[in-house]
Amino acid sequence: MKRASVNSSNLASIGYDEQNEILEVEFNHGGVYQYYDVPIDVHNELMNASSHGKYFIANIKDSYDFKKIQ
Repeated sequence: MKRASVNSSNLASIGYDEQNEILEVEFNHGGVYQYYDVPIDVHNELMNASSHGKYFIANIKDSYDFKKIQ
């Protein structure tokens, strides 16, 4: 999945598979995780947030099933 770099102290890049509603997040510490059943509006809000890391923690981290892929 193609990811876009973001300016964040916690997140390095973010990708999204709209067809399967999979959000892929690369962290600055090096891990890559996929979050499942994430609606496109949540992805859009994350990408447009003034703080990607704060939005991620508040709205995604503990709200969706996930798997570490790297």
